[in-house]
Amino acid sequence: MEDLYTNITSQEERYDYSNYIDNKNNIDFITTVVTCIIIGVGLPLTLVAIYALYSQVRNDHVAPIYIINLLISDLIQLCCFIGFMVCVALERYLVIACPLWYRFRRTIKISVVVCVLVWVFPLVYMLIFCVWVGFETFLIILGVFLLLPLPLFIFFLGGTLKALSATRVPSDEKRRIVGVLVLVLLIYTLLFLPTIIYFLATRDIPNMLLNSMSSICVKLSPLADLTLYVFMRKGIIDKFLSSVCCCRMDSNDINSPSV
Repeated sequence: MEDLYTNITSQEERYDYSNYIDNKNNIDFITTVVTCIIIGVGLPLTLVAIYALYSQVRNDHVAPIYIINLLISDLIQLCCFIGFMVCVALERYLVIACPLWYRFRRTIKISVVVCVLVWVFPLVYMLIFCVWVGFETFLIILGVFLLLPLPLFIFFLGGTLKALSATRVPSDEKRRIVGVLVLVLLIYTLLFLPTIIYFLATRDIPNMLLNSMSSICVKLSPLADLTLYVFMRKGIIDKFLSSVCCCRMDSNDINSPSV
């Protein structure tokens, strides 16, 4: 009887191990395919977007500076990209909420200083905490830091929507600014929250799937951040946003009761 129980237990362990290997191989295959797509499609498009945005900076437009640094951080996959997402959202918020202050304070020098600080902060953080705390504690602290921008993104979007009626910014610019803020919040929520949850997850729980999902989501960030470049340019996106706003206004007119 004892031998039978031992054989059954051994078979179950082999079956579980086989399933684990199959799942790991499938996840590794998906990760490899995503990486190849990003390298083949995202890399050239990102380089083109950086060059196009750089030409706008030379014309004294400071807004693209943060997106350029965001795209560069995407290429080298450093955690600076969330910092630059905060910079993009803050800059777009100030255009609407504090237009006079923004008009006189927006200089290339200030933007460059802010970008240098965003690049340096993660490096200083890693040097300090990697030495003084363990790896698991390091990941938990990192997850807490990366979670802090979430209320900022919500505040920037809500404050912008609230201040829209009081600003003299052109309508097409307003739509692009709101589009950028919504897009930043979506990218952060869909692509970076899984990684933050993985950092904060209990280490006693098996989380191979969560680890793989977070890795794939972060790898997709270069493609997602390219859409920010689209929202920074005038043209097709203006027509799209205008049509969306028109459809919403028509829907409100239909649903409103006639007097």
